[in-house]
Amino acid sequence: MACMSITMHVLLLILVAALSSFFNSASAIQPSLGKWKLLKKSIGISAMHMALLPNDHIVTFDRTNFGPSNLTFPKGKCPLNADGCYVHSVEFDPASRSIRPLTVLTDTWCSSGALSSDGVLIQTGGNNNGERVVRYFKTCAGCDWEEDRNGLVSPRWYASNQVLPNGKIIIVGGRGQFSYEFIPKTTESDHKQYELSFLLETRDSDAIPNNLYPFLHLSPDGNLFIFAKDRAILLDYVNNKVVRKYPVMPGGVSRNYPSTGSSVLLPLTMSSKKPTPDAEVFVCGGTLSNSIEKALAGEFIAASQTCGRLVINAAEPQWVMEEMPIARLMGDMILLPTGDVIIINGANKGAAGWGVARAPVLNPVLYRYNGAKGNRFEVLNPTATPRLYHSTAHLLSDGRVLVGGSNPNSNYNFTALFPTELSLEVFYPPYLTGTTLRPSITRVDPGGEISYKEKLSILFRLKSKYGVQFDKVQVTMVSPSFTTHSFAMNQRVLVLEVEGTRRTSAGDYVVRASAPATVALAPPGHYQLFVINDGVPSRATWVHIK
Repeated sequence: MACMSITMHVLLLILVAALSSFFNSASAIQPSLGKWKLLKKSIGISAMHMALLPNDHIVTFDRTNFGPSNLTFPKGKCPLNADGCYVHSVEFDPASRSIRPLTVLTDTWCSSGALSSDGVLIQTGGNNNGERVVRYFKTCAGCDWEEDRNGLVSPRWYASNQVLPNGKIIIVGGRGQFSYEFIPKTTESDHKQYELSFLLETRDSDAIPNNLYPFLHLSPDGNLFIFAKDRAILLDYVNNKVVRKYPVMPGGVSRNYPSTGSSVLLPLTMSSKKPTPDAEVFVCGGTLSNSIEKALAGEFIAASQTCGRLVINAAEPQWVMEEMPIARLMGDMILLPTGDVIIINGANKGAAGWGVARAPVLNPVLYRYNGAKGNRFEVLNPTATPRLYHSTAHLLSDGRVLVGGSNPNSNYNFTALFPTELSLEVFYPPYLTGTTLRPSITRVDPGGEISYKEKLSILFRLKSKYGVQFDKVQVTMVSPSFTTHSFAMNQRVLVLEVEGTRRTSAGDYVVRASAPATVALAPPGHYQLFVINDGVPSRATWVHIK
């Protein structure tokens, strides 16, 4: 993209500010609508991919052939075979705001990942010399990336991952790949790929697929829900069989890359009276299939304003459509500890790709999933920083949402229409800026290691003279995601069944809850455990279920 003069750049900044004013319904910042805070002006790289580890550190990276980043390895520490001495992956500690350079040698561009059941970040695919690579990052001091250059059967570029009930990770799709495979490869069947014609059927063309980074959600019956473009299936991946086809989502809108929307599985509510909870998928945003072609010709058409909810295990599933307050593509849909959804980042026009989006959407939107239809959305306070293509977001254990990245340029470019963004911000959702006090977890019995169906006692404090309304206490478990290209893979919120809450003799509180009953509801691994009092979550305590 051609460089602009300083005058033009100033004019563009004024335009961005005007757009912020347009999209923000309030004339001034309202504390009840959340707040923004700059966490780190520069981490040296652009956060294209992001994952949270069980030590509350963030691992983020872009691509190794992006050209010179703004961070170099210390003298004498340049990795062998690297493209120069430039860093393209870092470990970030949100508490201290410190960064540690990490060494990744193969191309991670538009790759995928998941946190394994034992807490190892397993990251897959990419482009060029990274397309068949499996990378491992362990949660330990001084650890660095380990790379298996022959870890995949097929090239996986723009694929999606999901942790399964048996602890394995399924990798679905990728550019030109109409199949899936499993990692780690511990059995003979893991060294095969399995054809999935649904991915070929939903592709518009090789140049503009509109079905990349398919949305994956694990159903409570253990099968895999797969959404691509505007439709979905339920896959029995054990027997390589499609067991259900769902109605086409209304509206004629494409929801996957490069017409990028986003998706979440709404909270699963645990109940002994209903062992298999309703599983409802929520899909928002995207644009028309030809939007990127129009944008490349200089016409930037509006994104979609529509969302749809689908109960995937209903007897006769049907899409229930809603409208967001702001049309958006490339929005990140992040599940909060309360189960509500925040839609953040993205653009109002164009498509996902190099320089093909316009009109950044600066206001997040809160979606209250249990609210009355027509009154579920709320526009929140805006950021001043556009986050477009290659931006990310992730829930932190303190309940804030970390936001980073944005680089709609083919390299690091700080004078483009929308420059490469190296900063990290946090957004405080309204539950952190209101007047209701937060509970504080002091102990979990039996501890950090829990079993399925186990009874949990969670002790917590609340410094309020009004005490706790026991019927407003909830316990949730949140699985950490791997986020890139507007999809938080493996994201999941479980609302535990609460047996009761009482006050202790010491003046604290204890809530009794039951751990999830099955591996299909909660695949083995690490989860953030939250206590919620009257809609306000505690800071999370990590638990490991197996």
